[in-house]
Amino acid sequence: MEERPIATVGDFSFGGDGTEGLPLDCGKTLSPVNIRYETLGELNSDRSNAVLILHALTGDAHVAGRYADGSGKDGWWEGMVGPGKPFDTDKYFIVCSNIIGGCAGSTGPSSIDPETGKPYNTRFPVVTIPDIVRAQRRLMEHLEIDRWLAIAGGSMGGMQALQWAVSYPDAVGSVIAIATTARLSPQGIAFDWVGRQAIMGDPKWNGGDYGEDVPEQGLAIARMVGHITYLSDESMHRKFGRRLQERDNYSFDFSRDFQVESYLEHQGRRFVERFDANSYLYISKAMDYFDLSIEGGGDIGKAFASVKSPFIVVSFSSDWLFPPEHSKEIVKALRMNNVEVTYCDIESAYGHDAFLLEMDTLGRLVSGFLSSRGS
Repeated sequence: MEERPIATVGDFSFGGDGTEGLPLDCGKTLSPVNIRYETLGELNSDRSNAVLILHALTGDAHVAGRYADGSGKDGWWEGMVGPGKPFDTDKYFIVCSNIIGGCAGSTGPSSIDPETGKPYNTRFPVVTIPDIVRAQRRLMEHLEIDRWLAIAGGSMGGMQALQWAVSYPDAVGSVIAIATTARLSPQGIAFDWVGRQAIMGDPKWNGGDYGEDVPEQGLAIARMVGHITYLSDESMHRKFGRRLQERDNYSFDFSRDFQVESYLEHQGRRFVERFDANSYLYISKAMDYFDLSIEGGGDIGKAFASVKSPFIVVSFSSDWLFPPEHSKEIVKALRMNNVEVTYCDIESAYGHDAFLLEMDTLGRLVSGFLSSRGS
């Protein structure tokens, strides 16, 4: 049986107890703030082996491992984190935190607003990727870590990793940016808009004040739309083709006919069981606002002028949500600033989801890169 490390759950709170709250880009201050995080492995004596792993839109702090009581489902990057794995918990102290705005322990729209004693819902302030990173910086200080050996993330996690390198260059030893972008494309914004409209168009959304009667249909549709962008045409053809579901011929009505339809419906149902509709609105909006070129006055190259850490940038050939051209833009900007960068485009049919599935090739790249960084 494969060995799984112990994942230790922690909560770090600040603000509301005499400590400073979190200033946000929208002009408001969030207070109090709780950050749910998990750690795996041990921090060495000089605190130099800490690696921060950042999750994507619908992820959480449980990146890998089991809990001390033996409970806990598999983490979202189980194949990459653990003893002898690319993020080797025998060597590195792994930290993964749930982002603010989320619904898995960190302060978000479902948290209690201290001013009303009720959930924030849509009264929660809009947050950005820089806000999310500022909260993680406070967690870093709480853990008494001065510098991350590496920061790694795929998709929206990669956005956070880029923001860390730009905002806190002295605190970042290296960056592993996977299937990500320096600014969300108009196409990405468009898909996010459709997802949010599906949620807000559900009568049960009720302006965000839905209580226990959640907008299941709207959230499920948002997930289905998003899930399509994570796949590729080739992967869908291989997995489903035009095969019918539970019948030998067309229904000649508007019920499910194809296996791909049943698959998407299943994904939507599962998602509703674990995710909050308002959190989906807030996190997707944070992705929409992400544009590192703003840091450089509209110039991506200038945005990376302060970066000091070496990078590895990885893309996947069939990813049409964050295609290889987005990674190449990051690489070009880094090289303009004489930053050490390695780039690899992995041939894969999995689409955007390849960063969660191409463990062998991605794992070798990550292992080699981390080994060259030392600890």
